[in-house]
Amino acid sequence: MAVEIRVPALGESLTTATVARWLKQAGDYVQHDETVVELETDKVSVEVTAPSAGRLENCIPLGTEVEIGGLLGQVDETAEAPAVTASEVLPVEAVSSEPVAPPVVEPSPAPKPAPRPAVTEPPVVGNSGDNISRERRVPMSRLRQTIARNLKAAQNTAAILTTFNEIDMSAAKALRAEYKDEFEKKHDGARLGFMSFFARAVVGALRDYPALNAQIEGDEIVYRDFVNLGIAVGTERGLVVPVLHDADQMSFAELERRIADYGKRARIGSLKLDELSHGTFSITNGGIFGSLLSTPILNTPQSGILGMHAIQDRPVVRDGQVVVRPMMYVALSYDHRLVDGREAVSFLVRVKQLVEDPRRLLLDL
Repeated sequence: MAVEIRVPALGESLTTATVARWLKQAGDYVQHDETVVELETDKVSVEVTAPSAGRLENCIPLGTEVEIGGLLGQVDETAEAPAVTASEVLPVEAVSSEPVAPPVVEPSPAPKPAPRPAVTEPPVVGNSGDNISRERRVPMSRLRQTIARNLKAAQNTAAILTTFNEIDMSAAKALRAEYKDEFEKKHDGARLGFMSFFARAVVGALRDYPALNAQIEGDEIVYRDFVNLGIAVGTERGLVVPVLHDADQMSFAELERRIADYGKRARIGSLKLDELSHGTFSITNGGIFGSLLSTPILNTPQSGILGMHAIQDRPVVRDGQVVVRPMMYVALSYDHRLVDGREAVSFLVRVKQLVEDPRRLLLDL
């Protein structure tokens, strides 16, 4: 009897996966729950195990994109397990009592000197044909191909628009400087960063403007009375967005602990599927890389994403006087099919108010 191996459910926003690597080959005997194939999506790598013991058959080729629930291969349960040989059970010493002569190592010939490179004329600048030898072609990883495809799909599906504002970080910086040491001691090493200020500000603003926490499904709008906040993390393999489920119920300390943990595990690739699924709004911080201004792209099917940027001292006018303040540009990209410009601008202004006066966050004002 052949038991089918199929692509497991991978979260609400994932519809396909790509076969990245077969750990077992067709004809191999596999054990129940033994990992046989590795799949890649734009968010995470997934290992699929054998549903039963038997001989692996009908493996689909590497690089094939398969829909959720699609067939990957089969396991023939009627196949007999291969016989175990004595050499696989007994130690080497027990297999033969005869002494084994050491292998004879032939001396390797001395390497010949490399020929001296021929002197050639430098290529003519501007002649594309002469520059071909200085190009490198590297195949795109399947993960990068999937990211590219999904980002383009977001542009093709949503009506993405971006609005901007700037935030005076003086009060947040002062509060952080005053209490960061005490905060870290009180909360078992959790460091007080600016991300938790923005996370709490976004939660407060989403209560006032729920369309940015909603999504379109067919001809309906799905509104949520909870906030699952995605925090974008850049890794060597690509961008991932782990999700803080029920972020609206978290304290500053819990937000900081979870964000730090997700960032660490994202970089070593140990995030679980449920930690990457069911986000309702996202935050991305290009400021850690030095970005001063950008237009973030939606993490579909979400309707909004907030972009944070670098904090930079700039001259601003306060009470008729020009003063220098630590300023941050912020950007909100939103789905204009669902969110009107007035709502988007008002949402960003609300985030600005809450971060510029953190007492509002503490008093829930």
